[in-house]
Amino acid sequence: MKISIITVTYNSGATLEQTIRSVASQSYNHIEYIVVDGGSTDNTPELIKKYGDVITASVSEKDQGLYHALNKGIAMTTGEVIGMLHSDDFYINNEVVQKYADTFIKTGADAVYSDLYYVNAHNTDKVIRKWKSGTYREGSFKSGWMPPHPTFFVKKEVYNRFGDFNLNFKTAADYELMLRFIHKHKIRLAYLPEFTIKMR
Repeated sequence: MKISIITVTYNSGATLEQTIRSVASQSYNHIEYIVVDGGSTDNTPELIKKYGDVITASVSEKDQGLYHALNKGIAMTTGEVIGMLHSDDFYINNEVVQKYADTFIKTGADAVYSDLYYVNAHNTDKVIRKWKSGTYREGSFKSGWMPPHPTFFVKKEVYNRFGDFNLNFKTAADYELMLRFIHKHKIRLAYLPEFTIKMR
């Protein structure tokens, strides 16, 4: 199972290297890594070049924001499963993607999600908030439930069937996409009950 990881970035050179190294350190061997840069003017282009052996494909050009950049990344992927790791986030250890792959295979799910730590921007050992998702139950969105977007890995065929991010939602396209996939279309969902990502 090839898993595509997308990182979108714009002038995030200060944290991007940790994100890239986090992907590079994964024990899982079948990773396609896509980096979508919004035309950064900092050291981002140099970092993308530096890690050319890790990054499968990249693009650097102006875009219409985060969700437009993610849509471009989705279009570039060739993997069976798509995950997203933003340019100031990183995996908590090198087994995360392997655990996702195992969960997809074991459960036959269309999407897998897990738990996330919010951490201090300057001291990533300092946890600010724990986002423990819990098991999804039908109708949970009506009570305010949603999984952390960076932990949401989805089969590409789901994007092909139900669409990608709706750019009409300027700040909530991730919520709308998960609502559409999970609540409206009732995709098969699996919960990986572990903290897998640290988000600044």
